[in-house]
Amino acid sequence: MDDQTQQSHRREAEAEAERIQQEVEQATSDPAAQEEWIRQSNLIYGGLGAAGLVVVQPFLSTSSLDLAATVCVIAFAVSIPLLAALLVLNRQEAYRQRVTKSRLVAVAKAVAQGTAFVGLTAAFWHISMAAGIVFLLVGFVAVGVHSSGYIHLEYDGKFRSRFPRRKPPAA
Repeated sequence: MDDQTQQSHRREAEAEAERIQQEVEQATSDPAAQEEWIRQSNLIYGGLGAAGLVVVQPFLSTSSLDLAATVCVIAFAVSIPLLAALLVLNRQEAYRQRVTKSRLVAVAKAVAQGTAFVGLTAAFWHISMAAGIVFLLVGFVAVGVHSSGYIHLEYDGKFRSRFPRRKPPAA
């Protein structure tokens, strides 16, 4: 390929990247999309928090824990308070009809969900190593299933949103 062809391909790729970035920015600023993210987050945080409380209860009265049980308890000791804080924050986001862009909140979301997953995996591992491995593997498959479904619902083959941006209601 000569330099002109390479430069032409590069300009096309940059233009396509810019278009995708604009689509993503439009989608993330859509009030209806933000409202749906808040609803889904409430479901995730509430479900993980409740699961954590149920899973940890049997370990509260036990004097000695094996490694898997200890990992489970510590993971939920991290995730449960963060999930509770995120649930309360979601109420404020719903009230304000927008999601926060705080980096601290983004980190808290990742830590809360990650440690809850570690806690659940450790709980299954405590019961049976095979169950822990299966839960871990199927958990990753489930993320792929959700991602694939979401992409097919929301975007076409060229990563363009299938739905026009909704206009916020007039004040």
